[in-house]
Amino acid sequence: MKVSVDLKRCQSNAICMSIAPNIFEVREDGYLYILNDSPGPADHDDVLEAVEACPTQAISVEE
Repeated sequence: MKVSVDLKRCQSNAICMSIAPNIFEVREDGYLYILNDSPGPADHDDVLEAVEACPTQAISVEE
């Protein structure tokens, strides 16, 4: 799985971070950071949930 974020669409609302904190982090500078863009199987369900929960559909994954 490869995780990517369209930073032009991302509003840094931290919904993804609350779902998958091992993968996403919104820092004090107000920007979203991907902590691990190739997560292992243990994080796949959380990443997919974050994709679904993103209000701007900024997160995508490739299998």
